[in-house]
Amino acid sequence: MPLIESTFPASKRCPCGTGLTYSECCGVYHGSTRKPAPTAVALMRSRFSAFVVGDAEYLLRTWHPLSRPERLDLSDSPIRFYRLDIHDTVAGGPFDSAGVVEFEAFYKGTSVGSQRERSRFERGSDGVWYYVDGDVS
Repeated sequence: MPLIESTFPASKRCPCGTGLTYSECCGVYHGSTRKPAPTAVALMRSRFSAFVVGDAEYLLRTWHPLSRPERLDLSDSPIRFYRLDIHDTVAGGPFDSAGVVEFEAFYKGTSVGSQRERSRFERGSDGVWYYVDGDVS
């Protein structure tokens, strides 16, 4: 799968809500950089931003192989995510092998609302964090 560089402005605030610019925050994980997220919450934030900027390749690359879909098309999505709130984290730090991040992602478009999810993450044998699955409420 070819790497696609984001057209999201590098100097704009990162969609994940840290207050940093995209190039200082999630942009370092997307595209050709392939820098791995150091924690489960950093991966969660970068995956949210990938949904915002349309980086399906990054989402697939950071999805655990046992639960990853074969393909992901974000081009025709009727909604647009615009805000992320992190509600809880359990483990998922630099020295952990698993973690949980509970978040709420707000969207608008053909419908307006939010998705609250408690997501599981695992660090692979390669030392990289992967999204495993989540319970949506």
